[in-house]
Amino acid sequence: MGDSKEAGAEAPPAGATARGGRSLLCQGESEEPSAQGSALFLGGSEVKSRAVVKYSSAPPRTAFARLEEKTDLKLPPANWLRESAKLGPAGTTILGNSKKSKPFSSFGMAYDFIDSVGNDVDVVSDSENIKKLLKIPYSKSHVSMAVHRIGRTLLLDELDIQELFMRSSQTGDWTWLKEFYQRLIDQKWQRKKKSKEHWYQKAILSKFLYYSINGDGAAQPVPSATEPQGPSSSDQADDSDGASWPAPFEMPSPVSEDPSASSQGSEPLEPSYIVGHVASAPQEQNLTTLFSDGESSQGLKNDFVRNILWTFEDIHMLVGSNMPIFGGGRYPAVSLRLRDNNKPINVLTGIDYWLDNLICNVPELVMCFHVNGIVQKYEMIKTEEIPNLENSNFSTKVIKDIAQNILSFLKSNCTKEGHTYWLFKASGSDIVKLYDLTTLCEETEDKYQNPFTMPVAILLYKVACNMMVKKNQNKKHYGTIRTLLLNCVKLLDKSRHPQIIASANYMLSELFQLDEPKKEESPESPLNENSDESYSEEEEEEMPDSDENGSCSTSSDPPEDSKAVAVIKSVGELSVPEKYKSIHQIRPGCAFPVCHDTEERCRLVLGYVLEGLKSVDSSVKKESDLPAADPNTPIPLKYEDESTRGGPEGLEKQMALFLGKMGSLQKGTYSSQSGMIPGSWQHKMKLQLILKSSKAYYVLSDAAMSLQKYGRALRYIKLALQSHDTYCCLCTNMLSEVLLFLSQYLTLCGDIQLMLAQNANSRAAHLEEFNYQTKEDQEILHSLHRESSCQGFAWATDLSTDLESQLSVSCKCYEAANEILQFSDLKSQNPEHYVQVLKRMGNIRNEIGVFYMNQAAALQSERVVSKSVSTAEQQLWKKSFSCFEKGIHTFESIDDATNAALLLCNTGRLMRICAQAHCGAGDEFKREFSPEEGLYYNKAVDYYLKALRSLGTRDIHPAVWDSVNWELSTTYFTMATLLQDYAPVSRKAQEQIEKEVSEAMMKSLKYCDVDSVSSRQPLCQYRAATIHHRLASMYHSCLRNQVGDEHLRKQHRVLADLHYSKAVKLFQLLKDAPCELLRVQLERVAFAEFQMTGQNSNVGKLKTLSGALDIMVRTKHAFQLIRKELVEGLDQPESEETPPAADSSRLDREEVMKLLSIFESRLSFLLLQSIKLLSSAKKKASNNIEEDVALTANKQVYSQLLRATANRNDPLWERIDVLIHLLDQLAHGGGGTIP
Repeated sequence: MGDSKEAGAEAPPAGATARGGRSLLCQGESEEPSAQGSALFLGGSEVKSRAVVKYSSAPPRTAFARLEEKTDLKLPPANWLRESAKLGPAGTTILGNSKKSKPFSSFGMAYDFIDSVGNDVDVVSDSENIKKLLKIPYSKSHVSMAVHRIGRTLLLDELDIQELFMRSSQTGDWTWLKEFYQRLIDQKWQRKKKSKEHWYQKAILSKFLYYSINGDGAAQPVPSATEPQGPSSSDQADDSDGASWPAPFEMPSPVSEDPSASSQGSEPLEPSYIVGHVASAPQEQNLTTLFSDGESSQGLKNDFVRNILWTFEDIHMLVGSNMPIFGGGRYPAVSLRLRDNNKPINVLTGIDYWLDNLICNVPELVMCFHVNGIVQKYEMIKTEEIPNLENSNFSTKVIKDIAQNILSFLKSNCTKEGHTYWLFKASGSDIVKLYDLTTLCEETEDKYQNPFTMPVAILLYKVACNMMVKKNQNKKHYGTIRTLLLNCVKLLDKSRHPQIIASANYMLSELFQLDEPKKEESPESPLNENSDESYSEEEEEEMPDSDENGSCSTSSDPPEDSKAVAVIKSVGELSVPEKYKSIHQIRPGCAFPVCHDTEERCRLVLGYVLEGLKSVDSSVKKESDLPAADPNTPIPLKYEDESTRGGPEGLEKQMALFLGKMGSLQKGTYSSQSGMIPGSWQHKMKLQLILKSSKAYYVLSDAAMSLQKYGRALRYIKLALQSHDTYCCLCTNMLSEVLLFLSQYLTLCGDIQLMLAQNANSRAAHLEEFNYQTKEDQEILHSLHRESSCQGFAWATDLSTDLESQLSVSCKCYEAANEILQFSDLKSQNPEHYVQVLKRMGNIRNEIGVFYMNQAAALQSERVVSKSVSTAEQQLWKKSFSCFEKGIHTFESIDDATNAALLLCNTGRLMRICAQAHCGAGDEFKREFSPEEGLYYNKAVDYYLKALRSLGTRDIHPAVWDSVNWELSTTYFTMATLLQDYAPVSRKAQEQIEKEVSEAMMKSLKYCDVDSVSSRQPLCQYRAATIHHRLASMYHSCLRNQVGDEHLRKQHRVLADLHYSKAVKLFQLLKDAPCELLRVQLERVAFAEFQMTGQNSNVGKLKTLSGALDIMVRTKHAFQLIRKELVEGLDQPESEETPPAADSSRLDREEVMKLLSIFESRLSFLLLQSIKLLSSAKKKASNNIEEDVALTANKQVYSQLLRATANRNDPLWERIDVLIHLLDQLAHGGGGTIP
């Protein structure tokens, strides 16, 4: 089954002379094929066995010396119990003085092979315990074992009741178990003494083995006092050998842990993962020792010569073995046994030898027979032949069935992780019982009396640590890790083991990824997959598990079995194939919890952080809960100096202090108030816990921000910054990653302050949210106050009622975040965050600039018209301009053309406000467009043009481009309107003013887009129509007032007619400007009348009159729109109680009545003049039929108009109806050309 290469595999490196120098054969799961064992084929039946040696401290194999016949084994050899190079580092332990396995031997192996525990391996135990279990159906001996579950792995250790109760008699520690044992199992218990035969057999075995490695040694007598104990590999191995039992665990004094307690301390860990050091290299942390060396070591070391990963059929076992293996020459690997020739080999001995060889991968057995200590002969037996020896014949298939049944029975019933189960079979009995000692122990006064509590807790902790290191590889194990840690914490006494509890709680908090995207929480997420490892430690009631025949159940027939968890009624059942099936489903009740929202996840994290902080704080020895006052720290008073809060000046001082503190952190200052020693486990753990709490509060704040709960968001970011402030006080070397967190916190704080400023109407609700605090938050804050005053960021987190103060705080937060990014060159390492911070800086400066600008506009509106510009207004202009300028520079530094254009646009608006302020500073009656107004309007134009240049083309951002164009058009239009309405005639000639107005109006038209379809299109059309109307009116006025230059007059006449036409076309496109359309048409009629006054011939005058009447007819559309709005206004009072406001907002009735009166008078005048001219023409030439028709029609219309205008008391809409009717008659009767 094995081969010659195994001998070399077990050889230690040169110089390995101590236990600590044990050679590592394989840290992973791989092993050379030559050392992996193979399947055995025995008598036609197959039993699969595979053994991989994981560790070995055995010396190089030596060939055994065949002793001569008649050698007397009662005489000791010369080398007996002496050091020898052939014996290797283990000394006498291997061959002559092997002690019985210690009570916690499986834990020592589990610590060394933490990767296998809980996942890959089914059983971890001493080979002697494995053999004892597999021999249960054949043996009448008692069986007493402790069973512990870690994940899917069972740890088996011998529970020496006799030794335990001997100790109980001396100390009284285990009286509860002794009473239970005597009451329910063995009422007449007494310690059994070893027989002389037992010691005799051990002595000659030891001497035989020493002879076998040194055949030529002379026999020398040895004092009887030093007679050794033989190895437990003989068939008497069932007897106790005096293993030392510990008292219930008590906290020893703090000393460094034995470095050999962990064999995997070299595993690389994440730098920020402090608990990883606790998990795998506790000696580096000066951990409180969990066990000490020597006889009181509680057996937590791995003292086996070799550790073997043994796969027996489908059962994976990590087994410890001390069996001596010889090799060399013809026999590369053999086991050596001594037998009394007078006693035949029985089944128990055969199974013992066969299993030892399978476990250790030894292909042959050498048996030496003796009679009364005198060597008789040797016999070589192959391993596969052992089951067929005479008198020890047994079925390997049955052994396989026994193994599978026992494992299924234990896995089905040992379900509670962290509990100590007791598998017991009394001597001579066929009944095997399983008890839950943890439950029994909890019924006593001190639940920590169970000596297995501490080793189990440490193992749970170490397995969880090991899985945490690999947590990113497979998130489905998160539920397992969480269960391991919760069970670990449940087992430990908080006052005795603060470090492990703090570390476990930190690891629990690390399981919840605060920055996970929400898809991780979906049902398909690996977090919610219930793997085999996701078992429940919270299952209060153990459901009875049974196989198909119902054999595996709690027995209630005999009263003494009521305490047993499960019972095997007869050991014979174990030989029945698949009698006990492991149908027990590992409960998924403690699978990783599904957090439905961010707040729930963060609250879980903070709960674990708080427990960790409590553990750390409880371990720091101080005279009182709160530290004494630091003479270098000022005591905060009830009042606050105005210079230290509110207002830009106070903020500047606090910012300077803050940045100074940030600079000092780079130099590694340390200012804890609690007295923690830098570098201690408390210091390192508290740093990590505080950093975790700050992250959790930051995520909570961000979530509240997205829900628009700004008061709550500010409270959470305040706690995050207080946590970070404490971290800064404790930290001796600030990591760039932590500085980046701080920059992110301050950025979010700035966002919150800005939103609070913009939602001032809900300030009371926000204030209530801000002041609320949970008990958990208060306790975390209390822990933080033990280290610092937590006032480092008070300037950023106060909820002010002043809008300016809130905006200033927001700005300072962004500036501080930006300053932090300058440390350690963080901006180049995190370009995206850097850009976001600068964008926010630019935005807040824009907001503050707009705030000051609006304040200046408010002051301006309150100022008396004739009063000059106040100093306060000018100061506000300067502040606003400064903010806009800084914002523009910020956006330009990150090539953000769009936002830079918006700020340039706002600066242009500021310039217009400045111009308007100077506009209102003069006398209204002598009002003229001032040079100051022109200066500021031109500055505004410059900024708008810069904004357009910044954007480049409309494609960059169409909306912003259109907005800037509109503002630029508005500026030109306003400037032209003021020049036209308040012409500076005292400073400029009329022609110059007209030229400037015309140029400004045309520029306004240039930037007024009337063609693009958008929400602003009606405004643009109205603006363009108004510009054309104003230009037409200006040229009309020039034409009236101008004398002389006929060419110029003609030019003005053409321009006036052109602009009037364009104005009419644009106003006709609009449905909400009928009055403006009517006014333009009336001005056109007046323009025609003015032209008629300059005409001498009746034909020319008649033609002009005809054109004027045609214009009048075309006003019908405007009247129809006015009538429609009037009728809608009349309908509204029936359903609404306040029609006047609605009516006046849509149509100015006074304006309509005024225009209507003008229209009636001008129509009347035109009709009268037309009648006169047509009558005169008829007298001269009576043959013109068209003129006769027109004359008749005009007379009828004129007559009706006179009757209608005579009664001006009619409702307005009726008068308009009459006019519409008359215009229809004119259109069809020939009074004017038909439209």
